[in-house]
Amino acid sequence: MTLRVALAFLVVALTSAGAAYAADQQQALENLRKRIGQMQQAMEKTSESRSEASNALRQSERAISTSNRKLKELSSQQQTANRQLTTLRSREKTLQSSIREQQKTLETVLIRQYRESGHRYFALLLNQQDPNQINRELIYYQFIARDRAAWLQQLRTTLSELQQTRTAAQAQTAELKSLHEEEAAQKKQLQTEHQARRTVLSKLSKQLSQQRREISRLRRDEDRLSQLVEKLTSMLEKPKTRSLLRNDALPDRKFDGQPFSQLRGRLILPVRGDITNRFGNPRPESNLPWKGLFLRTSAGQPVKVIAAGRIVFADWLRGFGNLLIVDHGDGYMSLYGNNETLYKQVGDLLHGGDTIATVGNSGGNEDSGLYFELRHKSKPLDPVPWLASK
Repeated sequence: MTLRVALAFLVVALTSAGAAYAADQQQALENLRKRIGQMQQAMEKTSESRSEASNALRQSERAISTSNRKLKELSSQQQTANRQLTTLRSREKTLQSSIREQQKTLETVLIRQYRESGHRYFALLLNQQDPNQINRELIYYQFIARDRAAWLQQLRTTLSELQQTRTAAQAQTAELKSLHEEEAAQKKQLQTEHQARRTVLSKLSKQLSQQRREISRLRRDEDRLSQLVEKLTSMLEKPKTRSLLRNDALPDRKFDGQPFSQLRGRLILPVRGDITNRFGNPRPESNLPWKGLFLRTSAGQPVKVIAAGRIVFADWLRGFGNLLIVDHGDGYMSLYGNNETLYKQVGDLLHGGDTIATVGNSGGNEDSGLYFELRHKSKPLDPVPWLASK
């Protein structure tokens, strides 16, 4: 008895500890999101940022990303609702079939009872037959009565379940209708946002083209990204944040949770495309070296994370458009820029190979494609040696 009590206390303690850990982790995520948001706002409030023509794209490209993400979420909800509705309708057919069978059985029981009871029941009591025979036949009739009651109860239960299933199916149908209406409204909104972006690009085309050629602006864009990565690295290195947001136990279907440092020579590019700019090569417009790879490919292609990690930045950044930064643990990060849509948000855990975005040309980029970087302790790494040989 004492052992049982001790085990019970242990289970309660472990459950409480697990709940406390989950609450602490959620609070850490909220704090991280808040601090990153404040950091981004501070960068946007600088006089330099306010005067940059490219920042006029921020609002429309953020809105396009948000609308596409909502459409994807609505599509997923519709698929789930459709599966549930199909299951409910299948269950309704099964119940209707069961009711028909139960009604036939009950009809047989009632007919048999009518034929074999009635006057026969009273005759047994009045014709002075053998008492034992009378007792046996009375028990038989009791069995018939109980059988009838059982079938009636089963029929009532099945009818009740059928009604509940029909009600649930009606609710699911209404939800699907609502989702379709919301999807139509979101698509209309997306069209408006695409038109707004085209208008912005048309007005700023000359200014954006000039900015792409200005070494000072390109350098400031890179410095802004480097500062962002350094601040994120500093945040994640703090003991409390590191312990609550630890990545060493993150799931990874391909690499079985191996440390990122052991994945050198085994990674696959986030998208299939032509590598038009390589790490260390000078940019066409200037002598500034590339700190990552640009993978030219068609817009809308899915962008997949290279390994397990956690999203630590998901927002628009000047020069890089809609940008995602993934923390892989031990100071390693991967960066994915110029996306059209960001499907993930800060704090989301990722399996290697998860779709996190779609290819675009946000940030004023002329070509559609993905800008990809690897960093360790905020320092850029050449991604090529980390890639698996074909």
